[in-house]
Amino acid sequence: MAKNNLNSDPKLSDFGYQQQLERSLSLKDLIIYGLIFMVPIAPFGIYGSVVSSSQGMIALTYVIGMIAMFFTAISYGQMSQAFPIAGSVYAYAQRGINKSVGFLAGWMIILDYIFVPSLLYVISANSIKSLLPGIPVWIWLVLFIALNTVINVLGIEFTARTNIVFLVGELLVLFIFIAFGLWGITHGVGDGFTLKPFYDPAHFNLNFVLTAVSVAVLSFLGFDGISTLAEETKGGNKTVGKAILWALMIVGVLFIAQTYIASLIMPDYTSFKDLNTAFYEIAFKVGGPFLQYLTTIATILAWGIANALAAQAAISRILFGMARDKTLPQLLAKVHPKFKTPYISTYLVGVISLIVGLIFMDNVGVLSSIVNCGALTAFLVIHVSVVYYYVIKNGSRHYWKHLVSPIIGFIIIGFVMINLDPLAKEIGGVWLIIGIVYYVILRRTQRSTELDL
Repeated sequence: MAKNNLNSDPKLSDFGYQQQLERSLSLKDLIIYGLIFMVPIAPFGIYGSVVSSSQGMIALTYVIGMIAMFFTAISYGQMSQAFPIAGSVYAYAQRGINKSVGFLAGWMIILDYIFVPSLLYVISANSIKSLLPGIPVWIWLVLFIALNTVINVLGIEFTARTNIVFLVGELLVLFIFIAFGLWGITHGVGDGFTLKPFYDPAHFNLNFVLTAVSVAVLSFLGFDGISTLAEETKGGNKTVGKAILWALMIVGVLFIAQTYIASLIMPDYTSFKDLNTAFYEIAFKVGGPFLQYLTTIATILAWGIANALAAQAAISRILFGMARDKTLPQLLAKVHPKFKTPYISTYLVGVISLIVGLIFMDNVGVLSSIVNCGALTAFLVIHVSVVYYYVIKNGSRHYWKHLVSPIIGFIIIGFVMINLDPLAKEIGGVWLIIGIVYYVILRRTQRSTELDL
């Protein structure tokens, strides 16, 4: 087998594709997109469950979570450099291993991305209900979906500009909280500055911490979405990998800082009235109703518009990539003649988000389980793809990047998978079986003459 030149900078045309999407995104745009997808204030919404699971050592869980995702980020960076193609793990596994594995990897990531917007819309719509109980939740669901669909169809550049506005808003709210928090801590709120959020010898238990990490890791899901914009990125193939690592490191520091300060304000994690609103109780303690409402509204907008906007853009590119390869209906590969966006895929995601949102409006837990299983399965595949493509296929001797790092990442993600909710694993298994059946039928009906097992 001839060895590929691993030092080359492959172009889209090298893989038989034409440039259809507009290349307008810089490294800064990709980092902003990744930050928006991961939501810099994500711990606002899940603080209670993570601090409880970690026995108060919430800052430690985010440190471990960031380290865990670091290895996965390296693997994504390596594959994006070799294959600058829209489709994320689908494209990487397809080209790095074979088309069958690629399809199944794409099928599993669909389970994540196709339901992520619905999950975000449902959480945000239900949160608004606490502020405006007189308006039916489904109305907010429709408004969020309609707004994001229009923005995504108008073009990735317009989406990028919108992302900047929301990112600035989220960071402003975060810095306001940190300022109030530091003022409160230095004026007698809580027990003062301590390292207990990182390590509390009286309550430290590795099992508790690792269980909490399996929850905290989910806050980092989304950095991989940067790879779906590979065909709309300028600056070379290394740009995507750099953006993934930068976005992950920045958001990790922000997660650690805000959870550390929050845990100092209310060190007794057993005293919350409701774990679902724990962070807003903390905000109230140092900033009164103003900070409580500000953090609540910021969470609603960050999840329901900013994060969902990025998620909808990501899944539409994955559908576009798979449809272009004829493993999904080719209609989904149509590009808008003016805005140069995969608009049919974007519309489809909007419709599915509405249907799924209405079905799971009162059952967020099940919807969350579906999302988690799809994402983590894809992460496992990306690590295998790096080892297979670089070491086995091309004989790479860069053992840290292409062997050791992906193996460590695989082990970490595997542990998180084992600790997933049983329902999540059951749903993931059923979805995988459906994908296998669909793929076999696809081959037999010869919709694509290039599929091979």
